[in-house]
Formats: sequence, structure tokens, C-alpha cells
Amino acid sequence: MAPVDPHSYTESTHPLTTHISLSLYFDFSSSTIHAAALLSLPAPHSGDLSLDTRSLTVRQVLDPQTLAPIQFSLSSDTDPIKGCLLTVSLSYQSSLLIVFSTSPDSSALQWLSPPQTFNKIHPFVYTQCQSIHARSVFPCQDTPAARVCYKALINIPHQLSAVMAAQHVDRRAPIAGETKMFGGESFDFDYESLWCTEGRIVEEFEMNQPVPPYLFAFAVGELGSREVGPRTKVYAESVPAVLDAAAQEFAGTEEMIRQAKFEKQGERLFGVYDWERFDLLVLPPSFPYGGMENPRMVFLTPTVIKGDASGAQVVAHELAHSWTGNLITNKNNEHFWLNEGFTTYAERRIVEVVQGEDRAALNIGIGWRGLNEEMERFKDNMEFTKLKTNQEGVDPDTVYSEVPYEKGFQFLWRIERQIGRPAFDEFLKKYIATFKFKSIDTETFLDFLKANVPGIEKQVDLELWTEGIGIPPDAYEPVSNIYTKIVSLANEFKLGKIPREEEVADWKGQEWELYLENLPKSVEASQVVALDARYRLAESKDYEVKVAFLQLAISCNCRDYYGEVEKTLKEVGRMKYLRPLYRALVQGTGKDEEKILAKRVFSEARDCYHPIARGVVESIFAKHL
Repeated sequence: MAPVDPHSYTESTHPLTTHISLSLYFDFSSSTIHAAALLSLPAPHSGDLSLDTRSLTVRQVLDPQTLAPIQFSLSSDTDPIKGCLLTVSLSYQSSLLIVFSTSPDSSALQWLSPPQTFNKIHPFVYTQCQSIHARSVFPCQDTPAARVCYKALINIPHQLSAVMAAQHVDRRAPIAGETKMFGGESFDFDYESLWCTEGRIVEEFEMNQPVPPYLFAFAVGELGSREVGPRTKVYAESVPAVLDAAAQEFAGTEEMIRQAKFEKQGERLFGVYDWERFDLLVLPPSFPYGGMENPRMVFLTPTVIKGDASGAQVVAHELAHSWTGNLITNKNNEHFWLNEGFTTYAERRIVEVVQGEDRAALNIGIGWRGLNEEMERFKDNMEFTKLKTNQEGVDPDTVYSEVPYEKGFQFLWRIERQIGRPAFDEFLKKYIATFKFKSIDTETFLDFLKANVPGIEKQVDLELWTEGIGIPPDAYEPVSNIYTKIVSLANEFKLGKIPREEEVADWKGQEWELYLENLPKSVEASQVVALDARYRLAESKDYEVKVAFLQLAISCNCRDYYGEVEKTLKEVGRMKYLRPLYRALVQGTGKDEEKILAKRVFSEARDCYHPIARGVVESIFAKHL
């Protein structure tokens, strides 16, 4: 037997789950969920079935037809990456019922106490299941190779509400006897009484399209919403100022959806939008990513609300995932570029149509700079500069980088340049139609490419691009007037020249971000202070700008800004900001003061970070301290 995924216990000879029904009781007092999961298989199966778990207490496994116990075992050893193996012994059964509880240590869940929320009155909890954290919410085959439909009953205090990456069916009172459908009368604790506790309500959801487990997502708290389009609402904690700002920032969402479709079908770039709704949830500042492409309900960090609609950039990326990632998914994380490279390409096509070619060129330029920095980061382990990587024994969170995004984008852009955009658009249409609702690997993509673009392997070195290290020589730095101007001004900074106000009068966050990322890292501290004195970059409300400037300040040992570094690390939990700031503080030698600062700040802020972010910072410390 062989696993289908280096990060999962799922065996290639075992049937893959097709549907999961979940019954979830949220206990905020203990930061746990008491639950039952009914897993359905495509056909009766005899023998072992391997499932992934992490930090779960498995109480019982039952035959849902007879409620008879099913033999199971949970490995005593916890793999630091994969968690614990749950082995269930089936006897010609096509379904099984697992009764379990989560742990406060769940790597997917962040439980926020009332003081950690905006209103300070009610608690909040949300999930982040990518890449391999769904297993800490419910037992499953936690690999993108396994696509499932699901339904969920979420039992919560009546003052709260729930949203989910699924269709909302109902909000109602708990029904007596309801848990019997999940075998509640056979639980080894009184689940029925718990379920019908006074003051509780049930939110019911269904996802009728098969999705990989990492796209399972929910949030529970005091939530409000604003409608911004015919299929889009913006949700956030019920604070009018936050909701209004989010609604204003994302007012152009429907136009992006309209532009992202094919012209021939009354739709433009990438085909019919298959998910019906495209709602947005702005999470608390601890959310570890910029956005998460959960179908029907995209999760976003509040740091994308900048007041100038530029946060729509992140929304464009998550929208593009509706096709590349959610419809067509990488088979496992070794082929992650199939999700992110395609999505970055699609995002920039959307931006080009909606915001213009100059804005798209800025995005490509920022990505180009980021890709070159990742080459430096992985100079001692070039395996992770490849598109197709070997991740056996590797935690995908610790090697998460811009490589699959930006090198993947460059690869597809290279193909587009070779065959022309019209031909490449036709290829994309066929690619999406062919592999819709499937999970594929790099070899499948390359075979499809060669079959549909005859001779492409003679024109573009496909093996070098997918399996070679570093940046191929035919990668392409963008060319545009605004990009060239900004890079030129950054080069002049070495000579002590700060841009004149008239030269930057039209700049927004992305222009400043590109400028700062192209500045040399070994300038005098006095130059950094002078730049900030003129343009107040350390005080920017755009975190892309602020963090890029603070990185520069740290690299130049400009300690005037360490207070702002500390403040930033304590007020946001987005890993895009935590990674570079903590790395800048602890890398190199002779920086004891910075290392002491990093350790102190983390000890004071760690409880406000999502578990995924905590793990990433701890891995940085393990490598450099």
C-alpha cells in the first residue's frame, strides 16, 4: 500500500469519502467542539480505512445503520506533521459514524475571548484548514486528492451567528431527538441533553459540490453584514465602522466577477462562476493569511481594508481561485503551484481588465522582487525553489513561500508569450472544462499541455521550469513606464537621493511597496530616517508599505523604529508580516538586542496569533536562535 499524499495517512487502495455529515456543538467555555461525523464511501468496503486526525479525542466509531460499535485504533505516536492515524476496521460497510471532540490545541481553530474581539462582549472562533489542518476539526482523509460534499449542523449560543463556506439552509432552535440521526442515543455521554440546552440555536449548512478538505471553513461570533452586489455580502464582527469600511473597500467585487468570465457565454475570462455566491468575511486581525479562497465564503484579513479600494487586489486573487484551486485542485502540496501559479496569473488578468495594464505591471514587478528574495531565502535548500517539490517529511507551513505563486505565474506567462494570448486563452478554457472538480498533479498538466499545444516542449523547457531549481533564464521582468520609473528612483537612493514630492504625488500603496522592496538593504540609518521624515512610511495605514519600511529599518540597524516594529507584531497576525519582521530581527550574527526583542515580543503576543502563525514563528526561532 502507498499513501496518496506525503502529508496524509490516506492509502491509495482505500476508497475516498464522498460525503460527510457533521453535527457540531460549540463549547466556548472549554474551547472545544463536541461532534459527530457521518462519513459516506462510494461503495461498501471491507478492511482497514485510514483517516487523519490531530488533537482529537475519538470517543466511538459506530455503524450508523445498527449503532453497533466498529473496531478502531488511534496511533499512540503523534507524527509532528501528520498527527495521529485513525484506523477503522470495516466489514462491507459504506458509511461510519465517528463521535469525537476537538482540543483547545486544534491547529485549525482560533478561539478568541471577548476581550480579543471588537465589541468585547461575545467570544469568536474561526477555522483555517489549509494546508493540512482540517484533521484537527474532524477525522477525514485530509488530502486535496479527496473531494467531498458535506452538510453541517452548528449548535451555538443564540446570541451568536455562524457563517460557512457552504449554502446556508436554516437558523432554528435545536430539535429534540435530532442527534439520533447521528447515533446520539448511543454516545458515551449525554449528547442529546447537551444539544438541546436552553439558549442554543442551530445553523444548518450544505455544500453540494465536492471540495477538498482544506476548503472546509466556518466562523462563529457576533456577526453583521452589508450587501455589495447581487451575489456578494461582506460579513464582519458587528461593528458599523468595520462593516462600512469593508463594504466600501470591496464595492467593486461584482465587476471583478463579471470580468472573470468568458465572453462567449456572456462571461469573460475564465468561465461560468460555479459557486453561486461570493461572500466575504473580514476576520479579526489574528487571521494568518491575506485571504483564504473558501468557496462561497472567502475569508480575509482586516489589513486589506486600506480605504482606497486597493484591498480588491486580494479579492481578485481569491476570486480567481474559484476556478484555479477550487474547481481544479493540486493533488497534494508538492504540486501547490497548480493552485497558486494559475491563480496569480488569473488574478493579474482580472486586474489588467479592471484596473489597467500599469497596475498589473506593478503587481508583476512586486512579485518578481519577491521571487528573487525567495531564491536567497532557500539558497541552502534549493529544492523549494522548484515548482514540483519533494515534501516527504516536510511541514508545508514552514516552506510556504512565493515560489509556487510567482515562479508558477512566470511559467504560465512564458507559455502565453510563446503561443500568444488568444491561443493561451483557448487552452485555459479547455483546461478548466476538462479538469473541473478534479485534483491533478504536474504530470497531468504537462501531458495535457503537450497534447493541446503541439511542439510546446521544443519551444519551452518544461522540465527546467517544473523540476529545475532557481529562476529559469527565460523568466521575464515586467516592462512598463511606471515600473521602470520606480525602480530607477530606488536605485538613486543609493546616492542619497530621496524622491521629490512631485515624483510620488500619484503613488498609492503598491508604488511605495515596489519602491521600498527595491531599495538596497545596506544604506545608512540616517537615510532611512530622512525618507520617513518626509513621507511618514512607518505610520502608513497600508501594512504592505509599513512592513516593507520596517524591514528596511531593521536591516540598517535603525533602532528608532523598533517600537513601531513591536507595535506591528502585536496588532496583526498575518504571516506575510510576521515572517519578514521576525526573520529580520533574528537572522545573522551580532544582533543580540534584536533577538532579545523578538523573543520578548513573541512571548507577549503569541496567544493572539493563530496556531498556524505561532508554529511558523517558532520554526524561525528554531532555525536562527
